[in-house]
Amino acid sequence: MIPTDDTKGVYNMKILFQGDSITDAGRDHSNPHHLGEGYPKYAAQGMQEAFPDVDFEFIDLGISGNQTKDLVARLQSDFVDVQPDIVSILIGINDVWHHAAEKDWIPNEVFEERYRTVLEAIKTQTKAKILMLEPFLIPVADKQVFWEDLPEKINIIRKLAREYADAYLALDGRLNEAFIGTAPTAFAADGVHPTEMGARYIGSQYVEAVSPLVQAVKG
Repeated sequence: MIPTDDTKGVYNMKILFQGDSITDAGRDHSNPHHLGEGYPKYAAQGMQEAFPDVDFEFIDLGISGNQTKDLVARLQSDFVDVQPDIVSILIGINDVWHHAAEKDWIPNEVFEERYRTVLEAIKTQTKAKILMLEPFLIPVADKQVFWEDLPEKINIIRKLAREYADAYLALDGRLNEAFIGTAPTAFAADGVHPTEMGARYIGSQYVEAVSPLVQAVKG
């Protein structure tokens, strides 16, 4: 992206955060530039520090409770119409969580089809670089039986990332490694929704993963 006309050496760049409650993080839905209290807030802070020559516009359109089917429904208004330079997606835990409670698992092929629809639209209808973040579960209680297909969903996401993503953040592995030596609940009290410590950690990992994409957009 070329520098702005009025400020030599400063680049404009639009960053779109997409996902569920982990991305929503209590944001003000009437203001898409409000980043809530989760990882987007800390990622934005880190990116501004790392790239003082970039004038970032951060947009958070994560919605609590969303599944992949909801991203498909929001494709035009919340992806294509936004025309971001970089879009990040953290989705999938509710495709497991909701149906675990109902004991009605989402077939893996349906999950893959939905996610692929989202990624294909981004690739063909925008010029955005794609950062994919995998969903995660921190074992803070005996809940693993209700999440038995999460590893399968993560493998599907990794497969799709190889096809579509410009960068990938393996959050499940990194978070489960990061809490070693401390209480798992320090990162996510319920195993899913990050505490401030967890959000700060994800934000820092996000900056590391997205930095090459920022450089690529700058050209």
